[in-house]
Amino acid sequence: MDFSKMQGLFQRYPDNPILTPTDWPYPANAVFNPAATELDGQTLLLVRVEDMRGFSHLTIAKSPNGYSDWQIEPAPVLKPEISKNEEQWGIEDPRMVWMEEKQEYAIIYVSFSRGGPVVSLVMTKDFKTFQKFGCLLPPEDKDASLFPRKVHGRYILLHRPVIRGEAHIWISFSPDLKYWGEHQVLIPARQGWWDNSRVGLGPPPIETSEGWLIIYHGVRVTTSGSLYRVGMALLDLDDPCKVIRRSNDWIFGPKVDYERMGDVPGVTFPTGVIVDKQTGDLRMYYGAADSTVAVATSKIDDLLEALKKGI
Repeated sequence: MDFSKMQGLFQRYPDNPILTPTDWPYPANAVFNPAATELDGQTLLLVRVEDMRGFSHLTIAKSPNGYSDWQIEPAPVLKPEISKNEEQWGIEDPRMVWMEEKQEYAIIYVSFSRGGPVVSLVMTKDFKTFQKFGCLLPPEDKDASLFPRKVHGRYILLHRPVIRGEAHIWISFSPDLKYWGEHQVLIPARQGWWDNSRVGLGPPPIETSEGWLIIYHGVRVTTSGSLYRVGMALLDLDDPCKVIRRSNDWIFGPKVDYERMGDVPGVTFPTGVIVDKQTGDLRMYYGAADSTVAVATSKIDDLLEALKKGI
């Protein structure tokens, strides 16, 4: 597949960005990096909102079509609790999955503790009441999501700890969502490549007939700042520790003004995805320049085909 076709895998929504701070019913510096799901016939985004102190919380925005006519809740649905050590300086960057066996949504987000960022878990059935389970693993850790179902009777977590300055995507296992083990590097940063500085999970893993599709962000530090671009990998359905394929090229990255200009220029940071199981259409929600929410579309079959052809 040539470069022009690879860059055409995702199409930006013409009216991006779809959510900006000026849309918010209360003062906000930036709105970005949302989790996404469908609920009662609507698209629900759980949006990271940064306030004027620089702390973040999570607010719900709903749309009948996933692109426009957003109804934004007048107050945060999840905000940091100062009584909890791990939430001293905000909560951010959620990823959520529907856990069929538990009949609940599992939301993993980043909490800023006194010891550094940690990944925390909260469960909800209706986005009205929430049960917080606190941090799952020690700091520094970010960019995490559960798989939407157990594999061989165990829960699986993808996450991005920083160890000796290295930032790779790791995989871990748990029998009960509390005790985690068998930690190992799954998708490493690649020295010299477009994703050489660090990598981190994008949206939650997507189950397909070919394997678990992973959309991830990769960072390359340049003389003018960091570039956050997007790649893919495919994991074995039965053994998610096995990486079947990984894209050589980045497939999506900062290109237009709202991705190149903002609080952090040069950032495309996907965190939410919705797939139409009937058509295979995919909507990828991402933070643009750490300032606004945007959406791009693709098809699952096209992404899998691109991986097969070795982009």
